[in-house]
This record gives sequence, structure tokens and C-alpha cells, in this order.
Amino acid sequence: MQTQTAVHPPLKLDIFYETLNSYLSPPDVELIEAAYRMAAEAHAGQMRASGRPYITHSLAVAQMLAELKLDAEVIIAGLLHDVPEDTEVSLQQIREEFGVTVSKLVDGVTKLKQASDFKDTHTGRMSQSRKELQQAENLRKMFLAIGDDVRVVLIKLADRLHNMRTLNSLPEYKRRRIARETLDIFAPLANRLGIYSIKWELEDLAFKYLYPRQYEDIARKLAASRDRMDREIAKIAAELKAALDEAHIEAELVWRSKHLYSIYRKMQRKEVDINQIYDVKALRVIVNTVQDCYTTLGVVHSKWRPIPGEFDDYIAAPKDNGYQSLHTAVIDSKGQQFEVQIRTHEMHHQAELGIAAHWRYKDGTKPDMALHQKIIAMRQAIKLQDEDSDASEFVDAVKTDIIEEKIYVFSPKGDIFELPLGSTPIDFAYHVHTEVGHKCRGAKVNGVLVSLSYQLKNGDKVEIITAKRGGPSRDWLNENLGFVKSSRARKKIRHWFKRQNFQESVSEGRAILDRELKRLHITDVKLEELATACGYQKTDAFLAALGYNDISLQQVIRKTIALSGGARQLEKKPSLAP
Repeated sequence: MQTQTAVHPPLKLDIFYETLNSYLSPPDVELIEAAYRMAAEAHAGQMRASGRPYITHSLAVAQMLAELKLDAEVIIAGLLHDVPEDTEVSLQQIREEFGVTVSKLVDGVTKLKQASDFKDTHTGRMSQSRKELQQAENLRKMFLAIGDDVRVVLIKLADRLHNMRTLNSLPEYKRRRIARETLDIFAPLANRLGIYSIKWELEDLAFKYLYPRQYEDIARKLAASRDRMDREIAKIAAELKAALDEAHIEAELVWRSKHLYSIYRKMQRKEVDINQIYDVKALRVIVNTVQDCYTTLGVVHSKWRPIPGEFDDYIAAPKDNGYQSLHTAVIDSKGQQFEVQIRTHEMHHQAELGIAAHWRYKDGTKPDMALHQKIIAMRQAIKLQDEDSDASEFVDAVKTDIIEEKIYVFSPKGDIFELPLGSTPIDFAYHVHTEVGHKCRGAKVNGVLVSLSYQLKNGDKVEIITAKRGGPSRDWLNENLGFVKSSRARKKIRHWFKRQNFQESVSEGRAILDRELKRLHITDVKLEELATACGYQKTDAFLAALGYNDISLQQVIRKTIALSGGARQLEKKPSLAP
């Protein structure tokens, strides 16, 4: 597999139809041909920012959906997804030509399209506050679309991926905004749906535009060592193939270089150089049965020395998105470290396509009940969010509580609780009960006292130490301190402080702001102007909102920096800045 983001040549219709004919029936292909003709005629004369005809985008989206082996209705919707918004062809015409389901899918994707209103009269760009609000509203619609028909989101992911592939045609400020949104929202969503083939490419493309220096540095180092690594891993693969043949195990062996963004994140997390990342190269072994997976693992560990603490059994305990595989890291006779992934053909198919695999063209087969239950759970989780709340808060909640990875921890009685990855004992306490959260003063994890900012791990047994009276600390809402991860806990803490004395909140907000301005050495911002910029008519109301964290400190500081000339920039932790 390539180490750098692939360059994608313009698609040709013959390749598209070859893909379709490989798994769809002739009547389905004929319908798709009719949809292509409609899209081509509707978009005639329209051009992309890249200078290419607009229909090339529609065809690229449809090709991606076909490569995922999705049904004809989804591919037709992919071809027509921009038609009602950007041409004279109406949704009603699509409904009459291709049916209700296709029209609903197209309508769903159309509603997710980024709005381009609210432009600044001087720069031609959307004002920052209005842009953030509009983006949040669009993302809210996208998340809610999961509750209607998740296939809408699959089309949107394909649409976003092609836009990322052609991002270089846009101005830099748009490239960075779209890349940031891709890294924060769309790549994690693809991961949550288990579509790694899309997730990896979205991450690498976003990485390329957000952190070009780091991207080029890692790509250059990988390219310099690619031939050597390929020779080494090919030799290892040949040795393992011989051992597996001797054990009478049929296996397909392939190898790949780790994706650039994955390497970068691991380098940041472990604070090491690329040469110290052992799984830059990985050998994947695809076998016929689950039993063969474990037998292969035994062969690998008998041939090379396993690295302690680097084995994961995702077959016995699949990831939340359905991913299954055995992962192990070993050391060869020369002291070189490398990763081995072992899975069945079915697991490999699931790993590449995720939830999309369940919409493959199936003639007369029964619906996948496990998938059905997963979609129901996702819809219920989304509906639990307060749709009447602020759009940004809604999106933050869905990002944290729905699309991000989960961990599973135990109460002292053995009850299992699902929490977002990165959750703390405070998150756990509020998940158990609101009052337990309010009165939380300490915690034990696996019988050992830990700090309240301790990040819980899968399988931890958590015991909360409570006080008889009192409430939460305001520090818990300071994102920089890392006390709270889940939106559920954050919302309950905010609600508690809202019930407290208004003047107390004003004083606390003023103290918080003063401390932060002093830390950043900012002295030239007027409080009244800052309150107005944050959407408050009265300074007391603004300070009170800051005091009980109805408005985040990070948002206030961004406004402060803008008012003071934008000379300083905040960095989120952990920093990914160049």
C-alpha cells in the first residue's frame, strides 16, 4: 500500500460501468445509466473550482459508492445529489423518474450541503461567528440524518472525500476550514461507521492541508526507506507463509505502511521519532476461519518474540464499530519490530467497508438484525440530545457521545457502563447518577486512589468517593484541566451552577476572565465590546454565563484575540500545531 495520499486520475465511464456490472443486475445498471444522463444534462456547462466539468464530481461520488458495493438506489442518489440544489431539475422530477426512496436520499444529502450565505461585505467571507453557527447547524442536520437513513451519511462521506481530493483548487482559508472540519467530524464519523477505507484517506488529506510541514516530513522519511522496508517485510512474509503452509493453514499475506496521520498521532502521543514507531510497517494475514486466526497467532509467536503489552484481541472483544482482528507486535532475529494483524476474509471485508458492507446488493437475503440494532442504538443516542439546545452544544455532544470511540468500565457491583474514550471518574459519577456526580470528591480505580482527571481505560473498576453535601467544582468545566469529557456530565454541571446565585456567577466569571487575560498578557479589550462580540447585550449577563460555563472560555478567548487584532493564537491541547 502507498505511504502517501494517492493521486486519483479522472474517472472514466467504462470503469464505472465495469464496477457496476461486477455486482448489480442489468435492470439496476440501466437505471443508473438513466440517472447519469439526467445528471450530465442537468449539470451541463457547470464547472468545478478545479476547472473540470461538474459532472466529474457526481461521477466520482457514485464510483466511490459502487466500490463500496452499495445498492442501485444509493448510487443513483450519489449521481443526483447536487441536482436539485444547483440545477433546474426538481426533486419532484427525480421522484417521478426514480422513485420515493431515491428522492428522499437526494433530499437528505441536499439538506446537508454547506450554506454559503452570510458573507462579509468587505472580504466576501462568512463572518466567523455566523460561519461557526451555520456549520454547527449543518452538522446537526447531518447527525440527525443518521436517525432517518444512514445511507444519506454514506453519500455525504463520499461527497466529502472527493471534495478533499480536489481541495487544492480552493483558497487557503477554505482549505484549512474544510480540512479541520473533516478531521474533527467526518473522519471520526467514518471510523464510527467502521468504513476505514474512507476514514484513512480523509485523515491523511486533512493532515496534508492542516500540517503540511509535518506531512511532508513523514512522507519524505517513509519514501526514503520504502524500498528497504518492502524488502524486509517481503522476507518476513515469505518466512511466515512457509510456516503456515507447514501448519496446513491457507492464508493470504499482504503488507502496508501505516497511514501518515496515524504515524503522526503516535509520534505525538509517545513523543518519539518516526524511527521509534514499530508498526510503521505491518503484515496482514487473512485466513479462512476464526480457529485459523488463533492458530496463526500461535505460529507467529513461536517464530518471533512477542512484545509485551502489544497484543489486542478484537475478535473476542470487537471494537464498537464492529471491527474484528488479532493485533500483535513482534521482534525478528535482527531486532526489528513489526506488527501482525490476523483476520478472516469476512472480518477483512467488514474492516474495509464497515457499516456500508451491510448495504451490498443482496438478492433475497434477510436483513442484518445486528446492524438494525446498531442503527436503532445510534438513532436513540442522537434523539437523547436536546434538539432545542444551541447547535454548537448539540454538535459537541454528538461528537463526544456518539461518533467518538467508547470504553467500557465496571462499577463496584459489576455493572457495565459505556463512556466516551477519554472519560474520567467524574464522567462515570454523573453517568451513575446526577447526585453522585455533584457530590464526587475522589475515586478509586481498581482499588487505587486516582486523581479526578485520570483517564479511564477499558475494564477499569471504578468506585466514587462522595461527600454528604456540596456541589461540583467550577474547575471541572475548564477544558484545559481535563476533568470532564462527556457532554452529559458537562450539561449537568452547568445546570447546577445555573441554579446558584447570579451575582456569584458574575464575580466568578469576572475572575476567570481576568486570570485568563492576565495569563495571555491581553490588556486592550473592552469588556462591553467583548460581551457584544459574544452575543450578550449586558456585561453582567456575559460574565454570569462565563461563570457557570454557559459559554466556553475557549470561545471567549477567540473573540478576545480577534478584538485585540488577532496577534495571538490559542493552541488546543494536545497541540497539533506546526
